[in-house]
Amino acid sequence: MDPNTFPTKGNLILAKNSLALSEQGYDLMDKKRNILIRELMELIEQATDIQKEIDETFTSAYLALQKANIQMGIHEVETLSKSVPVEESIVIKRRSVMGTEIPKVEYSGESLKPYYPFFGTKMSLDEACEKFQKVKELTIRLAQIETSAYRLAYNIKKTQKRANALQNITIPKYQSLVKSIQGALEEKEREEFTRLKVIKRMKQKKQSENRN
Repeated sequence: MDPNTFPTKGNLILAKNSLALSEQGYDLMDKKRNILIRELMELIEQATDIQKEIDETFTSAYLALQKANIQMGIHEVETLSKSVPVEESIVIKRRSVMGTEIPKVEYSGESLKPYYPFFGTKMSLDEACEKFQKVKELTIRLAQIETSAYRLAYNIKKTQKRANALQNITIPKYQSLVKSIQGALEEKEREEFTRLKVIKRMKQKKQSENRN
């Protein structure tokens, strides 16, 4: 048997303190969960808007690329595309939202420089390059948002699980323990009070007999 469940005043204090800490912990978990959910909903809304913009930009980019292929020839466009350097300016950092680390992507964001000669090229190629540059930037933003949303959702699930454990198991356990110990102590006090009354009556009776 757990000695902390014995009906003593010390154990009652411990049980009340544990109950208070559990209730405080639940309140904190509940607030954390609500903040994370609010953050997640904002990210989902952003992701929806960005995905829509990506779809529209991709469509116009491929139309421009198709036009450039027709005007300049697919082989020529493919050859010029190899002059575009690999993106190496991306840096991934971290920021914290209620203890949840989510990525923060930083990159130069500079406009695409013309890495091909203007002679012999068409405006449609410039337009395609500009559109695909925008797609790249939007994709970076979307990747950051989706990764952040995934991590927030995972931590919301963990926080919900802990909050449920506190609400449905820990708090009722200590509420029951406090009630049980209080009831036992009150019963002892009543028994002690009754015993003292009996002793007092016996003393009074003995004193009365001695006087007689």
